[in-house]
Amino acid sequence: MSLFKKSLYGAAAGIIGLGLMSCDSNSTPANSEETLVEASLIERAPPGQLPKIATPNHYELNMRVDPREAEFSGTGRIALTLTESTDGFWLHGKDLTVSNVQITSGSETFTGSWEEVLPTGVAWLGFGRALNAGDITVEITYSAKFDERLRGLFKVEEQGDAYALAKSESIQARRFLPGFDEPGYKNPFTINLTIPEEYEAISNGPEVSRTPADPGYVTVAFAETRPLPTYLLSVAVGPFDIVDYAPLPPNAVRSEPIPLRGVARRGRGADIDYALSVTADIIEIFETELGVPYPYKKLDIVAAPQWPSGATELAGAISYRESRILYNPVLGESARRSLLGIHTHEIAHMWFGDLVTPPWWDDLWLKESFATWGTPFSLTAFEPQGGYDLDAVGRALGVMNLDSIASARAIREPIDRNENIRNAYDGITYSKGMAVIRMVDNFFGADTFRPALGEYIKTFEDDIADSAQFFEVIGEVSGEPALTATFQSFVTQSGLPKIDLQLDCAETPRITLTQSQYAPLGSTIEQGKSWAVPVCFVTGSADGQRNETCHLLDQKSVTLDLTSDVCPAWVMPNSGATGYYRWDLEPTAWSALAENFSALSPAEALSSIDSAAAAFKGGGGDANGLLDLLEAAAQSDELNVATAPLGAIADMKRILESDEDKTAFNAYATALYADLYTYLQANGDGKNEIFLTQLTRFLANVAEYQPLRARLAEQAAQFIGFEGRPRNDNLKSGLYGTALTIGVQTLGPDFFDALSIARDEIDDPRFAAAAAGALGRTSDAENVTKVRSYILDGTLGPRETYDLLSGQLETKATRDETWAWTIENYPAIVSQIPGTWPRRTPRLASVFCSADRIGELEALFNEHGDIAPGHERALAETIESLALCDAYKTERQSELAAALRER
Repeated sequence: MSLFKKSLYGAAAGIIGLGLMSCDSNSTPANSEETLVEASLIERAPPGQLPKIATPNHYELNMRVDPREAEFSGTGRIALTLTESTDGFWLHGKDLTVSNVQITSGSETFTGSWEEVLPTGVAWLGFGRALNAGDITVEITYSAKFDERLRGLFKVEEQGDAYALAKSESIQARRFLPGFDEPGYKNPFTINLTIPEEYEAISNGPEVSRTPADPGYVTVAFAETRPLPTYLLSVAVGPFDIVDYAPLPPNAVRSEPIPLRGVARRGRGADIDYALSVTADIIEIFETELGVPYPYKKLDIVAAPQWPSGATELAGAISYRESRILYNPVLGESARRSLLGIHTHEIAHMWFGDLVTPPWWDDLWLKESFATWGTPFSLTAFEPQGGYDLDAVGRALGVMNLDSIASARAIREPIDRNENIRNAYDGITYSKGMAVIRMVDNFFGADTFRPALGEYIKTFEDDIADSAQFFEVIGEVSGEPALTATFQSFVTQSGLPKIDLQLDCAETPRITLTQSQYAPLGSTIEQGKSWAVPVCFVTGSADGQRNETCHLLDQKSVTLDLTSDVCPAWVMPNSGATGYYRWDLEPTAWSALAENFSALSPAEALSSIDSAAAAFKGGGGDANGLLDLLEAAAQSDELNVATAPLGAIADMKRILESDEDKTAFNAYATALYADLYTYLQANGDGKNEIFLTQLTRFLANVAEYQPLRARLAEQAAQFIGFEGRPRNDNLKSGLYGTALTIGVQTLGPDFFDALSIARDEIDDPRFAAAAAGALGRTSDAENVTKVRSYILDGTLGPRETYDLLSGQLETKATRDETWAWTIENYPAIVSQIPGTWPRRTPRLASVFCSADRIGELEALFNEHGDIAPGHERALAETIESLALCDAYKTERQSELAAALRER
């Protein structure tokens, strides 16, 4: 019997006894007293936010962490305030073996009880009697196993060394300490870690002392932190390389230097140098723009040997999957830009999320949207010619398909269950949120918006703030009620506005703007929503003049007279592509835009490509008109524009079914880009390398250009020294996945085995990830059997297991059989992937373009949904995407195929 059950036995016995009086004396009660107690707890347990009965004020955490062992242990001491009289309170702890609970109230100390009640880690700490409101201290002694699926405090082995790392976000801190694992509870932490004496330890505060502990161990004490939520806690222990770097120098905003270090696994310290070298400049950009200094006493950049996400903004100890932060020039420009993007995003979090924290996960956008928005604006200041603002345009356009489905979530949407928290970490929060902030910043002006944003951070630093508080401060400081109204209309509503623009030159040239909700073919969206949409459109004359007109469209429709008496030669409804909306034109206006495509800015060109393709998928336009515009873009001298149609063109192939149509597509796509590929082959250094990489992937994977595939296969063979070839490292990391996959598909079964061996021998995390993905794309029967074995026994690791399965489903030759095998083996598969990923597994079916698969998908999760908590969001989105793809294929396949054959 647990500590909790013992303490409640007396209180429960009388009630239970009354129940037994009505039973036959010879019968066995349906429920024992333990079962009744547990049922009562389960019924009372909060599925989402904790009730505010107890409020923590300070944590002291003492842990023994040795990654060479199977378990860790700790004692957590929490000073807290009871807000009312109670006999216990709810908190969090997941899979912890609690051996002792001591409660101190005033001068009295007594033993309490612990019971984990819900599988999400909601626990009850009982007093065994009622305590009045006031201050108490709770000390909990516990132990737990290191997680093996990259959750909470997990351990990994790399090159023979063992490491332990804590992935606390979102609700994983409860796996390594008992406490109040919600963002709304921010407290100072004092952390002490007892570790092997030859190991290093990293946490949120600076190390202040090392003292001997048990033989062979030391206790590392860290300075008390500023108030933090538990999801930002850092614990990392192992034989790390520690790279001391020049401190962040004082500047006009910050008067003190900040210690800066890099942390990488043994032998990889040199590869963190580039990330360290750019950190000071990026931090100063944020400090200057926001007027708020970097908030923590030090900054460690931690390259984790394994990490379930790309990176996490642990306060003062930002932690990354090592393949995203380690860099040397051999890896190429794509890898460098990828590093800058993720590094800047995590640095932005030091203000957005860490210093000011949302009180609950429905306001996740206040940290993730702003960190995503802060990335291109700061990188543009860091490298003005880098094209990062155009990257932001691409990211905004990229999320519009997700935002176009009826089941799309709003940027801010209530979350009532712990199981649904991770569903908010999606493109809507990150990319749509970024796009809306960018739209507001551009329309109302950085001089209006950014000072208000800085004031919001100053107002709530070291505290929490929700959307209502954000809107209040922003509106008050900016003095722009329309700014707040715009924000609210986009943040609180799901869906994507569509602006129809009609040009009328019968008398005075005028333009009518009409808003609706974009809906693709087959959609169940019902019209009725409206937004306060900042619309800026540009008109162009025959002599090359451009004029911009802006209007806040907060009604269904408006007609605006143009300032010129001359009818414009063309019109583009999203000047600078700063607006978050799709748009449509009349056929003659689309033709005029295609004819004048070179007059558009690169950002406007990207928006035009997206809206033209979306209009076609929505049942408008025609295939030839769409291809005319895509071809105009492909001929652009701007490489950003010339390569922009690649995604739209690849999407067309998905709905083509016959071999004849696919052959016509391949010939068309190859011919369209042959000249550009030849040019980039000769001029593919520096920034052009990114475009060469994109185009190479497209021609090899989508257009199936055989001479290029043969060349890439040979490069892959040389890279791993296949069949005695001298090893050649002349393969950029951006093409690892493409080249290795083609090698697996074309060089025979022996290449699969050689790549498996090379993956262990070549110490390159990017190569290892790409190799796992490539192995999953085999179609050789014997190797398919090996891949399935790897999946079921987790041989390559949790993330890699998922990649192997995805690869088999993405490979046409193995897709149908793999799907059937997945259904049959789903529970075993789920047990091997990262522990927070089962919720996303419905999306594995998105490789299909047929409503016929919907029934199978629903049946799978009707049977096994309980082992994929939080799957409902992904399931709804996938079911809808299958139906929409089917409708698009049915309506437009024959027209598109005919247009491609004619070309």
